[in-house]
Amino acid sequence: MNTTGPAAGRGLRLTPFRGLRYVPEQVGSLAAVTSPPYDVVVRPDGLHHLESADPHNIVRLILPQAGTAAARHRQAADTLQRWLTEGVLAPDPEPVLYVYEQRAGDVLQRGVIGALALSPASEGIVLPHEDVMADVVEDRADLMRTAAAHLEPLLLSYAGDGGPSGATAVIERVVARLPLLTTTTEDGFGHRLWAVTDPAERAEIESDLSRRQALIADGHHRWATYLRLQKEHSAPGPWDFGLVLLVDTARYPLRVRAIHRLLHRLPVADALRALDGHFRVRPVDGPLPRALDALAGAAAQGNAFLLAGDGRFHLADRPDERLLARTIRTDRPAAWRALDATVLHSALLDDVWGIPDAPEHIAYIHDVAAAVEQAERHGATAVLMNPVREETVRELARQGVTMPRKSTSFGPKPATGLVLRSLDID
Repeated sequence: MNTTGPAAGRGLRLTPFRGLRYVPEQVGSLAAVTSPPYDVVVRPDGLHHLESADPHNIVRLILPQAGTAAARHRQAADTLQRWLTEGVLAPDPEPVLYVYEQRAGDVLQRGVIGALALSPASEGIVLPHEDVMADVVEDRADLMRTAAAHLEPLLLSYAGDGGPSGATAVIERVVARLPLLTTTTEDGFGHRLWAVTDPAERAEIESDLSRRQALIADGHHRWATYLRLQKEHSAPGPWDFGLVLLVDTARYPLRVRAIHRLLHRLPVADALRALDGHFRVRPVDGPLPRALDALAGAAAQGNAFLLAGDGRFHLADRPDERLLARTIRTDRPAAWRALDATVLHSALLDDVWGIPDAPEHIAYIHDVAAAVEQAERHGATAVLMNPVREETVRELARQGVTMPRKSTSFGPKPATGLVLRSLDID
């Protein structure tokens, strides 16, 4: 793994593309056809809400509903083609890069969307930091292959130098102009999109990024899918590039949140009983924000988890050193061995609770309140976690060390549905 970053001209290669965008006159509103990324829409009621918002909501492409995987993916491809034929979606007239802005309160994020040349992790250009699940990659690959489209951009971060020229400087100039679209989604975020049509500005962006190294902030499964599909197409072409949003976190720092676990078949009482002798367990007072404060406070002393699902909150911390010595791999850096996700998967799930990492046993949920609500509704256990520091994530990625899957949630995530990439048109 390249830990120092790529040399000039050997870094990120971002290229323009003809984005597919909704035609505003053909839909109720742009907000009504957008969606969070596919892996954030986890609850059936959330899916139904999006489907009901507008008959053309993008969720019908990223999460189609049918009896089999093949039928779902065929349905998405047919829907995409129908929307193109009917003029619901239309390609922009020429290849461009896009500047994308998200704003809510004091949160402001800006970046550039384009088609990024794919590269394996060994080249040190795009760094993954999490493991992926083979079944998810298989599903996303079949969807992309069948639809011949990238339906939502990955979120990648890089560190700019704050100079007077380069990608971020172009972004700051572009946002003073009239945007292609403006909308506000129901989560309160305002979204704006601009096309960068000036060849000199595009060249300035591309030259700057050619010296940069990026971290996959959100979209590991989709990046793995891009690489898999690239291998299936031996001839050079559009499959050699993937749809991404690149954010300069030196200018626009990302927020890092935890992704929580829902253990479908483990009642809280059984989970607590199994922890006896392995962790210190004590009740903490609610409501949920107060319990989360207790979890955050315990992080200073080491690994800590908050268990919920029985109407109460239980703080598990101070793991037994003998348990850790027996279950945690020793061939990884100390920072990896100390991760909450490492301890959760290696010591708790694999050893203490004996729970397979399979969808029928574990769900990964971004929203903490939703995790607790589902656990209480179904007699399951929600394991709530503290976020990982971005510096830890980036340093492990530079060392070529991947974290357990679904260890982090970077954001704000780009809204799905504002710009798509067709592999046929591009």
